[in-house]
Amino acid sequence: MIDLDRLNALPEQEFVATLGGIFEHSPWVAARAAAGRPYASRQQLHAAMCAVVAAAPAAQQLALIQAHPQLGTRGRRLQQLTASSAGEQRRAGLDACSEEEYAQLLRLNARYVEKFGFPFILAVRGHGPASILAAMRSRLHNEPAAECRTALEQINLIAGFRLADVVNE
Repeated sequence: MIDLDRLNALPEQEFVATLGGIFEHSPWVAARAAAGRPYASRQQLHAAMCAVVAAAPAAQQLALIQAHPQLGTRGRRLQQLTASSAGEQRRAGLDACSEEEYAQLLRLNARYVEKFGFPFILAVRGHGPASILAAMRSRLHNEPAAECRTALEQINLIAGFRLADVVNE
């Protein structure tokens, strides 16, 4: 963990290196937020990073959404997960779900990507396989624009959890 005061004082390149993974494979968020320093709280930093995402062009927002892995990744594809994503999925029990749950997860992931063009995103802290599957089933009924907004909201929640893991106030 890094103290907020120390984070605020880092050169821009180190600031970006420290926070570049908060938004999955998207260090551009941290790079743009660096200009707003110093931040008085972790919550203020999170709000600034979320504002960077909200102000980004739609194509860049879509790229951010598409940078996320599918939930329930197994086998060789596990190596493609960031440490944060792997830990989040493991804590949600996705690495230990039953074969039936895993098969459902694969089917729902495929239907979701086919409909929306990006992976299903959920801030999985506090969830388990059953609630994740229920959320997937429910959100498959959304319209694409609404689901894009929901995905970005979930990404912002994930970022808040990750910031809390990295930045100490």
